Amino acid sequence: MLEELSVHLEEAVAAGRTPQDVVGGDVKEFAASWARARAPFPRRLLRTAAMVCFVIGWLILVMCLLRWTTERVVSVDDVAFWAVVAVVTVVWELRRGGLGIGGNLAVALVAGSAAVLLSRWLGGDGTLFTLPLWVAPVLILPGLPYAVAEMRGRRRTAPRR
Repeated sequence: MLEELSVHLEEAVAAGRTPQDVVGGDVKEFAASWARARAPFPRRLLRTAAMVCFVIGWLILVMCLLRWTTERVVSVDDVAFWAVVAVVTVVWELRRGGLGIGGNLAVALVAGSAAVLLSRWLGGDGTLFTLPLWVAPVLILPGLPYAVAEMRGRRRTAPRR
């Protein structure tokens, strides 16, 4: 990693940029994002899949709580939306690195909304199946260690006041 970073900084200097332009103001945050982006592919894939399940589990839980029900009815447009959100989030994370959970979610929601409109136009909105409330914690649990680690990492790299 050190050699790759050195080459990267040398190329930036040759292009007329300073190392500060490449690294930014927060060296710890840059190092953390650099390490995440250079992690082995299977580890990034596992982390990303677990985080997608984590987000979907929380959304199912919130929908059940908002509607005060113990099951969630799943329709064609729900499946299209979640499939596109999952694919866009995983591909974005693996190809571009981390935008953070908010940025990834925003990009995925834009693509997912288009998928919902297309699925309603093509397939209607019939009920496919229902999900019981216990599915939400089952989806949340695999991503919980990654979410906790990410929050701890952000706290460690946060600027001190």
